[in-house]
Amino acid sequence: MGRKLTEQELHNLAMNIVGKQLEQEGYDFLAVNSKLKKNPQFVCTKEKKMSFIVVKSIEYPGDPKDMEFFKADLHKMRDHAEKFEARTFYAAVGLVNAKDHNLPVYLNEDYVVDYDGLVEIK
Repeated sequence: MGRKLTEQELHNLAMNIVGKQLEQEGYDFLAVNSKLKKNPQFVCTKEKKMSFIVVKSIEYPGDPKDMEFFKADLHKMRDHAEKFEARTFYAAVGLVNAKDHNLPVYLNEDYVVDYDGLVEIK
């Protein structure tokens, strides 16, 4: 059995998943921040419109669709983004051990991703 991923490693994994999606959708990266609890993770532009994107990794049994826990951070980020006429998005990436949902995600072992894409914070 491998080593359990740290909180920072889970965060980096989630950022890689979201970053690939942003690239595929044609976003240009202005800034990338991978520090835990430092928002936003991505500042991007697409079609000359700026976006701030907050990425969170959520380990099972957490629910990536439950934004209640992050609501205050997200609204603070939205208020900051408005000063730049930017949109704010939340990208919650659920991660779970593929073999046993009750075990953590381990280095170099299979995992399942629960990610529905960007959610705009209005």
